[in-house]
Amino acid sequence: MVDHFKTNPQIRQATVNAVYLTPAKNQDAEVTAVFEFVRDHIRYLMDIVGVETLATPDKTLLCQIGDCDDQSTLLASMFESIGYPTRFIVAGYSDPANLEHVYLQVLVDNEWVDCDPTESQPLGFAPPGAVVLYAERVESCI
Repeated sequence: MVDHFKTNPQIRQATVNAVYLTPAKNQDAEVTAVFEFVRDHIRYLMDIVGVETLATPDKTLLCQIGDCDDQSTLLASMFESIGYPTRFIVAGYSDPANLEHVYLQVLVDNEWVDCDPTESQPLGFAPPGAVVLYAERVESCI
């Protein structure tokens, strides 16, 4: 889904708008601006009881709501639309067989940086206490 939506004109325009006033070629400023846009403008809202849903990034952007997988997919699409590789982190906190949360990492200056837009925390924060973590790199299907 990220591979498809990173070229979506609405995703790209929202990303360009988020970074427009940052200094040119300042990767830290660009990544921070995109992260803060999603963190501050997309309201966390849980899925329907008993139903796991995944909204497309354009719908999450349009409706300005989503849970952890919706927000992380939007954030990955936005980062990838301006050249930053991403990977998803799937975490379990109570039992290794029960995966409960998704957030993102973005590659900046050859270092993976944690991005959890569902928390009121700065770029670099990862929820503590995970008993299992899985990383899945976004790969192009082209």
